[in-house]
Amino acid sequence: MRAVVQRVKHASVKVDGKVVGSIENGLLVFLGVEKDDSEEDLAYMVDKVTGLRVFEDENGKMNLSVQDVGGAVLAVSQFTLYGDCRKGRRPSFTQAAPPDMAKKYYDLFVEKIKQLNIPVATGIFQAKMEVSLLNDGPVTILLDSKRTF
Repeated sequence: MRAVVQRVKHASVKVDGKVVGSIENGLLVFLGVEKDDSEEDLAYMVDKVTGLRVFEDENGKMNLSVQDVGGAVLAVSQFTLYGDCRKGRRPSFTQAAPPDMAKKYYDLFVEKIKQLNIPVATGIFQAKMEVSLLNDGPVTILLDSKRTF
């Protein structure tokens, strides 16, 4: 599982011109599922995203999590995080999970974060989405459950 995590002042997702999910202070998480991901990958990603200390404490140090600051998460499914561009100019997505598996893990990711009493908004799985955000910092973190980076 891979994620691009951005600390945001606000973020929203539109589908067909209509806002389907939005948050104020929190994390925008673009989530990609790999075809060989497991429950362990899911647990790792939920733990990392919710525990990631990227919000500033009273001393201006990034020392607080989204949970600590009462923030929210906007989760957007994004299979293109598994685009392999090492050969040619068109990305290959052979490592991305098939849609049914990706949706299952995306939905579980959202549910597990909600179980931690963190507000979660979402996009619509497999829809063409327009994402708007105001990156705070800017702070952008890359996560990979296989720890390849």
